[in-house]
Amino acid sequence: MKEEITFEDFSKLDLRVGKVTLCERKEGSDKLLRLTVDFGEEGKKNILSGIAAWFEPEELINKSFIFVLNLAPRKMMGEFSEGMILAAEGDDKPIPLIPLSEVNAGATIR
Repeated sequence: MKEEITFEDFSKLDLRVGKVTLCERKEGSDKLLRLTVDFGEEGKKNILSGIAAWFEPEELINKSFIFVLNLAPRKMMGEFSEGMILAAEGDDKPIPLIPLSEVNAGATIR
């Protein structure tokens, strides 16, 4: 287990449902996919994720997942990633977290 944090620390995370509108392999990388993610009123964000070994881009398009929205942008291979998809460690690949029911893009996770 990682270091214990306070509820105040946890409440700083902005977890949201995002709908992937476009997904493609990042040029020059075997690991990265570039996701364009709709967060409703928050707009669309560009997110790079190291899941290309396990997922084809078309598997993710038009699907909703849980993201951390308020991470500081991080430059990866010459472009900025503006968030992070959340995934559980599966036996042989990461499993992106999905809402149980249909919800609007940008819905807040509490």
